[in-house]
Amino acid sequence: MQHSRYVILAALTLNVAVSAQQAPIGYDDTPMQPNNTWRVHDGKRPYPAIVTTAPPGDRPAGHPSDAIVLVGQGNDLSAWQMTDGSAATWTMSDGVLLTGKGVLQTRQQFTDFQLHVEFATPSDVKGDSQGRGNSGVFLLGKFEIQVLDSYRNITYPDGQAAAMYGQYPPLVNVSRGPGEWQSYDIIFTAPRFAADSSVAKPAIVTVLHNGVVVHHATAFWGPTRHKSVLPYTPDMASGPIALQDHGNPVRYRNIWIRTLRGYDEAGR
Repeated sequence: MQHSRYVILAALTLNVAVSAQQAPIGYDDTPMQPNNTWRVHDGKRPYPAIVTTAPPGDRPAGHPSDAIVLVGQGNDLSAWQMTDGSAATWTMSDGVLLTGKGVLQTRQQFTDFQLHVEFATPSDVKGDSQGRGNSGVFLLGKFEIQVLDSYRNITYPDGQAAAMYGQYPPLVNVSRGPGEWQSYDIIFTAPRFAADSSVAKPAIVTVLHNGVVVHHATAFWGPTRHKSVLPYTPDMASGPIALQDHGNPVRYRNIWIRTLRGYDEAGR
């Protein structure tokens, strides 16, 4: 009995020593989140539960007849440009777009929409936390839904895959393994501004990750940026869809968008 007690004590001591050597997750010196008890990228925030989804299909899902196809079959990148207005420099082959240097954004501007995006983080796993399969889908170029390899990869909760980056973690973690195709289905309404430029209504988003709801009609409190809490400005009333370069080779395919109109405008 005495020997067993020493073994258990030694194991606990070893676990503490190993934990002490691990790099801390998240930050403790960032701004407090509005109407919340957590800091931006707070590593102490509870982690979303892991949920397993149906396996992905080998082929891209179809798109509705009224969708604007942003990434389809072939090598057509005419819907995209770099942020300085120059031609798109990311590479695309047989309907698969690979991240390159710089941020890629649509030529067209949007307000309220339904967006479908399929992506895959690298099969060859390198790095950890935010250095593993990092990219992002920016709504109106300002509001990020994070792309990351969050399969058995711990990072700060508001920075994991499908997070409203720096604001809200996903309700659950439904990330598939490295290299597997995944999907985001995003329903977004743009912010509205009053005549005096104050916010009449914030941007609101619903997100399904691999068919599972991870945000439901949740308001952004402002645009998203690393380690920041930022205000709304009137130029955020519309904008492009943007894909982020974070130095990781993330693949995208089958990206389409539908403009959402009011009920009385649906037939126009």
